[in-house]
Formats: sequence, C-alpha cells, structure tokens
Amino acid sequence: MGRIIKLGLASLNPTVGAFRSNTDKLIAMLRQMAEADCTLACFAEQVIGGYPCEDLVLWDGYVRGQWQQLQRITAATRELGYTGVVTLGLAVKHEDKIYNTAAVIQSGEIVGIVPKELLPTYDVFYEGRTFSAGRAGLSGEIDGVPFGDFTFKFPFGVLAVETCEDLWTPDGPLKRRALSGAEIVVNGSASPWRMGVVETRRAMIAERARENAVTLVYVNQYGGNDSLVCDGGGYVNQNGTLLLDAPRWKAGFATCVVDLERTTASRTGNSAWQAKQTRFLRDQIPVSMIESKAVTAGSSRPGVAANAEIRSVPLSAFDELLAAMQTGLTGYFEKSGAFARIGIALSGGRDSVLSLIVAWLYAQERFGALAEAERRRAIADFIYCCSMPTRFNSETTKHIARLICEELGVGFMELSIEDAFAREIEAAERMLPAGQTLDRLTTQNIQARIRGMRMWNWSNSARGLWLQSGNMSEKAVGYTTIGGDLMGGYALLGNMPKTVVNGLLAHLAARYGWESLKRLLATPASAELADDQEDERDLMPFAVLDECFNLFAGEKLMPDEMHERLRAKFSDEQLRKLHPAYQPGMLRQWVERFLSLFMRSIYKWVQAPQSVHLFPLDLDRERALQLPVVQSGEWLEPD
Repeated sequence: MGRIIKLGLASLNPTVGAFRSNTDKLIAMLRQMAEADCTLACFAEQVIGGYPCEDLVLWDGYVRGQWQQLQRITAATRELGYTGVVTLGLAVKHEDKIYNTAAVIQSGEIVGIVPKELLPTYDVFYEGRTFSAGRAGLSGEIDGVPFGDFTFKFPFGVLAVETCEDLWTPDGPLKRRALSGAEIVVNGSASPWRMGVVETRRAMIAERARENAVTLVYVNQYGGNDSLVCDGGGYVNQNGTLLLDAPRWKAGFATCVVDLERTTASRTGNSAWQAKQTRFLRDQIPVSMIESKAVTAGSSRPGVAANAEIRSVPLSAFDELLAAMQTGLTGYFEKSGAFARIGIALSGGRDSVLSLIVAWLYAQERFGALAEAERRRAIADFIYCCSMPTRFNSETTKHIARLICEELGVGFMELSIEDAFAREIEAAERMLPAGQTLDRLTTQNIQARIRGMRMWNWSNSARGLWLQSGNMSEKAVGYTTIGGDLMGGYALLGNMPKTVVNGLLAHLAARYGWESLKRLLATPASAELADDQEDERDLMPFAVLDECFNLFAGEKLMPDEMHERLRAKFSDEQLRKLHPAYQPGMLRQWVERFLSLFMRSIYKWVQAPQSVHLFPLDLDRERALQLPVVQSGEWLEPD
C-alpha cells in the first residue's frame, strides 16, 4: 500500500502590511483546501505580512502583529476541524533578532518555526539588511513553540520546510534535511518574475528534487507590490519528475496527489544517494525531528492513484511581459488606495500607445463582471487620454491617438499647447541675458514640461494615476525630460528596451488587428519636439543602443570590448539596413556616444517613477543598477 497524500499549493495576492486582510484571504482559501481534503496546505513566503516588507520589520509592532495573525490561522484550523498540515511564511522575532521563517501548523497547534538561512542581498533583494539568518543546528523556542533547524514527522512521512533562497544553492538546508530523513520538502517563495526566470526555476527545482531524492513542493506568491511582480503558481517535483506545474498569473490553489513510497523506492534503489546519506550520518549531526501523533487528513488513502504530470498552459514571451505589466499596474493601483482612474499623455507614439493598451487590458479585467454596455461606460470613464500637440506633431500621430482611443473605447481629449508653448518661450527668453536665445533642446523640453505640468494637475484633481510611458532605452541615455515625459506616478515600460516595445506592439497588432497599430508601426519613432525629428537619427539604431546597454550595464564590458562584441554581432550590411547613413567607423562613434550620454544621464533616470521589474537588468536604482550619480568617466578611458 502506498502513502498517498494530496498536496494543495496556494498562491495568494497579499498586500504589504495588510495583516488582517491577508489572513482573511488565507483562511478563506484554507477552508476550500480543507473541503478538497488536502493533506498538506502550502502557502508562500511572508504571506501574512506581504513581500517585500523591507525596513517595516524594524518596527516591533510589524513583527508582533504577524504572530497574532498566526494565532488566528492556528485557531481557524481547529474551528474548521482541519487535521491536515499547513505551512506558511511570516516574520518572527527570537532573542532580539528578526527572522524570515516558515511555520508548520496542525490541528490547532503551531508545530514549529523554521528560519530562512540564505538571505539574498543582491539584484532586487535586501534581506541581509533587516533579517538574521538561520543556521544548521539552531534550536530554541518562541512562546513555547520550537524554533530552529527541524524536520517534522507526521503519519504520512517526514516533512521539511524552507523559504525561497534556501532552495537556490545545492548545499542549502534541503540537502542536510533530506539526508536526515525528510521525504517531502516545502519551499514557500515570494520570487519576483523577470524574463527567463520560469525556465530557470523549473530546471533548478527538478535538479534539487533529483539529487536529494525528495518530493519537492514549491509555492510562490502572486501579485504586484511596488516595482516587483510575482507570478504565483508552483511545482511538485518527485525525484526529478515534474508532477504539477500550477497555473501562474492568478490567485488560487492547485492540487496534486502523490505517493511518497515512490520517493522511498527512489532512495532504496539509488546506491549513490545511500552512500551519501551514510557518510552524512557518520560525519554530521542529523537535523532534529519533531514528531506529531495527530491523525492527518487525506493521508494513506488506499486505491487512489498518484497524479500524472499536470502542466500549466505555456505563455509566449510577449504574453509573459503583458501579464507582468498588468499585474504590476493592478497591484500599484489597487493596493495603494490613492487613485480612482488612470491617465495617459497620449502622443500617438509607440510608448504611450503601449502603455494605454496595458491599462486597457487591466480595465477589461477590472470591469469584466459588468454587462457589455455598462463595462464600456465604466472603461471610458476609468481611462483618460489627453493629446497635447504643438506645431511639431504630425497629423499622422494625432490621428493614431484618436483612432486607438476609439478602437479601445477610452476617454480622449485633444488639447493643443501651442499657445502655452509660445508664451513659455517668450517668458524663458526674458530670463536670459540680452542677446541670448533659447537653444533647440530647451524649446523641445518646454513642450514636454507643459504636458507634464498639465498631467500632474489632472492627476491631483481627478485622483488619477498618471502613467509615465517612457521606455528604458531612451531613459538610459537621457532622451527624456525632467519635469516632462520622465515624470509620472508609475511606469509600465521604464524597464523595457525600445526593441522589445516594437516587438510587443507588432504582437498586439497581429492579435487584435487594430488599424491604429498598423499605422503606428509604419511610422518612424519620433519624439515630435522639432521639425523632421526621428529618434534613431538623433541617437543611433535602437538595436545598437539596446545592445550597448546590455554589454555595458549588464555584462560590465569596457568600451573596446563593447565595440569588439558589436562588430561580431552586426555586419556593415546589417548596420546599413538599420541606419541608411551608416559608414564604417560609425559603430565606434555610437559606442562612445552611448557611454557619454549614459554617464551624463544617471542623475536624470534616478528621478524616474517606479517601474515594473521585467528583466534581470533594469534601470531601477533602488532594485537593480546602483551607480553613483556623481562620478568621473576617467575610469573608462584606455590606459
């Protein structure tokens, strides 16, 4: 007879600091999981307090409040008559240190608390700043509850719990807990999404399950909090075989039935694992085990077969990006509670149109339960677009702005700023010394700043979230205006290269068939702040610019190395297709131009609003690329 258990993996969408609300959601989902007869109900990292909590855990009340909600959850298991095991994440305090932990609950009792050992302090993470790390052999108590490095024996088998980063190294706590007898390991995570991470996670989880001969359960947080978005979902992998790939990008829970005897059989027939365990037990002190005598729901049910493989529906790279941006916008708008509608300064250019489409996708979901006519009215009132042209805006882009709003059914107004532009030029010139006139760049920036001022005024009056619509490529080289298009409440594209913007618009045009996108993609990208202006003519081909950014900021190459890599990537023929005026030698000029603009623009992009984190590298100074604003470029000069 097998040891058949039913696993429940819950992806909740918590709000940082909303202890009661988060716990209400957890208990409601736990009730459903109990009804589904789950043996083990698994919740994500920091599910009570929300993640990332950052310095909030330095407030004693912030940590104490989570312990109080843990008591609520524990009492709920008793009231529900639920005898299954619950695992969840929270922050706790032990001997004046704060820990990021996983709690194990059963039948109205907190069985134990296990602290996270590996605290990431790189990329988007700062956990080493606020949390203390657990360690092998740690043992103590919090209000009589065991706290430390433990495994847990239940009637169905031996369980270990860990938190997020603990899984990402081969020599993490999973290894010693498996060698100490743990058969099933639950990892609760709040792992932010970024392009490519899904494939990395899946492969890493398979390798950990295989090399440690365990049934590995990975459950992730869902939702947007500030610039970070978590895609939810989870995995069950038994001994290297994927059994469950839970749906992502939505709250809910998925279940999977497994037979733990398959893990036992895998270990019995694996001589390498047996030898490794023998050496461990000879040379190391095994992890302490806490034994529970309580009956466990849904365990050891004869005649129930374990699941075949269950996979979520795969998404294309473009659909992943759309889901991430929509999740970020939803979290920022709804969790902050500061806004009633969304506004976009719609030029008819690519960035503002793409930002509008993401906002429209969010609105479609927000008002999806309404009847069609009512939904149309709600969306028209919810999204407000304002086109503010001057003499430099073409009829083509003005028409695109009107047309996309008609096709999407959102609010639109065209309000010329030509008179205000002329007045501001006159006022600015009066401030200059006699005989001096405004330069070309200043006249361009004046237009952007007038638009920015008006959008902020609208935002104040309408309780509107003004979406900053600039992309990462232009932001990186300062092709944006402080006080103008660099400003806004939140950015969807601020960490998206322009080449990806173009690809995503083509993807949307093919999917929806909107005439406005077809016309937009046939129009050269332009800021339209001067006569006959084109962005790539002002800067360089975006394909080259984006590769410069990747080589310099991503791979940390020096100028000569950048040029060498670019020469290998682009032939002269390819560069002429990208830029008709290209001549040999221009590529080096573009490298030099990129570096000059990038280094001089750091002071600008650090002032940009928060942007959704989309790629492993972005321009969020708080979360990714931390560069000093004041620095000399001498270090880039050849010896």
